Amino acid sequence: MKEITGINHVGLRVKNLQRSRAFYEKLGFEFLAGPIGPEPVAIMEHPSGVNINFILNSTDDIPSNILMDTPTKHTGYTHIALEVTSISSIEEQLLSHEITITEKVEFEGAKFFFVRDPDSNVIEFHQPA
Repeated sequence: MKEITGINHVGLRVKNLQRSRAFYEKLGFEFLAGPIGPEPVAIMEHPSGVNINFILNSTDDIPSNILMDTPTKHTGYTHIALEVTSISSIEEQLLSHEITITEKVEFEGAKFFFVRDPDSNVIEFHQPA
C-alpha cells in the first residue's frame, strides 16, 4: 500500500497517567491532551513528531511485561525504537534522570540500548551505523 506515509502514533496501555506523563516528559515528550474519549486516552508528542497515546484503562497490577518477561512468548508489539543522533548523549541524559538502562548492544556499527517505562514497556534508543 503506497498510501502509507509513516506511523501516526503508538498506543500504550498504562496504569497511571501522571506517572507515565512525568517519565515521558523526561524524554522530551510534551503533553497535548487528555484524558479524552471512551477508553480514555491521553496524548503526548515529541518535537521530532513521535506521538504516543496513553490508553488509561489498565486493570491489572502485573509488575512485569507479559510480552518480554515471561517464558511463554506471546504475540504483540514488544517495544518502540527511537532513532537518535548521539547514543552517548542520550545515555548521559537518561542517567541524569535516574532512568536505568537494561541492556546495551552494538551490532555492525549500530549502537542501541533499552530502558523501561513505569509500566515496564520497553523503549529502544537506536543510533544507526
